[in-house]
Amino acid sequence: MINGEDTTSGTALLIAAAPAGKGCLIDATSALPTLAAVAPGILTGTTAATIVELADPTDPQTVLTRIRAAAAASGPLTLYVTGQLHLDHKQHLIHLALARTTPTTLRYTALPWHWLAGELKLRRPGTTTVIIDLVATQDAWQKLRTEGLVLGHGIRVYGRVTPPPSRRQIAEPAYLKALATTWRSGINPPLAQLHEQVAAQAGSHDALFLAIDNTAVLSPAASAVQIPNQPYPAPASGPTAPPPMRESAEAAKEDPLPAILAAAHAGRHGEAASLAAMWEGWALRTHGAGSVQATHWLEVRADLARLADDPARSCELWMAAADARLARQQPPDDPAVEGAVDRAHHQWHELRDPQRALELGLPLASLRHHVPGRRPGAVEAVQNRLELLHSTYPAGTRSTAP
Repeated sequence: MINGEDTTSGTALLIAAAPAGKGCLIDATSALPTLAAVAPGILTGTTAATIVELADPTDPQTVLTRIRAAAAASGPLTLYVTGQLHLDHKQHLIHLALARTTPTTLRYTALPWHWLAGELKLRRPGTTTVIIDLVATQDAWQKLRTEGLVLGHGIRVYGRVTPPPSRRQIAEPAYLKALATTWRSGINPPLAQLHEQVAAQAGSHDALFLAIDNTAVLSPAASAVQIPNQPYPAPASGPTAPPPMRESAEAAKEDPLPAILAAAHAGRHGEAASLAAMWEGWALRTHGAGSVQATHWLEVRADLARLADDPARSCELWMAAADARLARQQPPDDPAVEGAVDRAHHQWHELRDPQRALELGLPLASLRHHVPGRRPGAVEAVQNRLELLHSTYPAGTRSTAP
């Protein structure tokens, strides 16, 4: 409701953070004066407003405390976050860097993104808006392109994430500055419309723009995922297409899947992945791990990873989906189980990183023995490639795999 329509008291929390020195990728705090010049009620979308600024904070616990206090407010909450995202290589989690963050101290001096998500998910759906203008390091950028930036159901998310700037350059929070400049000019359209205008001004061909508004109470059904047939590389009988997924249920009145697939096919892979992960989280909380609904969204995410040209992630997710179906007592010859394993096998053959192929090949071989599928030679195909990888690429070697 960032359009002046709400008559209650709202809160806006402005977080601008980036490491000091050579590790800085964005001049995050430069967005604060521009935002501060906007009327408080515009920033919150309410007639009464409380504004809290955090400029270059140093302690993640302090930031968490401020977020927790803002999230406890009963009225609408808007978070404006600008800074840079890093990837923790031990746990593979996204972090928001703070003023003292360095690559070696990331886990202790940066704010884990899931801390933010955890505080916001406790709020009533439809009362929280998060507006971001972030730069990601190269490894974080690769993860975000395929998995998105997840916050949770019932939270509006608008903004952009960009890859790291060229060497020795510092990025500008151009998205937030353009947003604030528009508001200061007296123009205050609905946020979705304003996002499109600002994205056109602050856009670049490689930026990831997010426009997520799933605040309506929807009921994602376990409807059939419409996945294009993919060639399956069976060594003996030649390539064929895996069987279509046959699980279906009555579609929800407002099925979010078409919009997610449309975003993916338009190249907005991060946005699509964020939406799918959000709905998977909803399914997990509502129906539990291993449920039909949760497995459905797991398979959606697997195909989104394929569309984003991330075969390793797609393979992992298809194997997880197959395991979930088997754990639900679906037999190994169930077409849906076979389809999941076939797709995992196909994505594994698309891998060109020998180390990842070896890592994923071992669990795939085990799964293939249990679910051999309907194509002759499938089990042998995995084993033969694994043996070739072991003999051709010593441990730690990275090159183009067969």
